[in-house]
Amino acid sequence: MKLLLLASSGGAIGAGLRHLIGRAFMHQGLVNFPWATLVINISGSFLIGVLIEVLALRYNASNELRTFLVTGILGGYTTFSAFSLEFATLYERGDLVQAFGYVLASVVLSILAVFAGLWIARGLLA
Repeated sequence: MKLLLLASSGGAIGAGLRHLIGRAFMHQGLVNFPWATLVINISGSFLIGVLIEVLALRYNASNELRTFLVTGILGGYTTFSAFSLEFATLYERGDLVQAFGYVLASVVLSILAVFAGLWIARGLLA
C-alpha cells in the first residue's frame, strides 16, 4: 500500500509537470507540431536514465524512493521513459531481436489501437 501511495503521489506531480509544459508550449503558439510531447518524451527518457544509474546502481536507493521518482513522477510525466528504459535493458542484455521487436510492436500496435478505438467509438456514437 505504501508503494502505491508513493507512486500515486509522484504520478500527480509528474502529470502536473506535463500539463504545465504543454501549457507553456501552447502559450508560445507552438501547436502545429506536438513539440511539448516530443520534449516531454525526450527529457523523461533522459531523466529515467540518470535516475536509474544514480539511484539504483550508484547509491542503492530504497525501493520507496525509486518508486516515487521513477514510477511515480516520471510515470506521470511520460510513460515513454519506461518504454525507453525497457528497450535499453533488452538491448544491453544482448536481446536485440526482442528489443527491436518490442519497439516495432509497441509503436505499430499502439498506433493501430488508437485507430481501432477511434473506429469503434465513432461507430457506437454514429
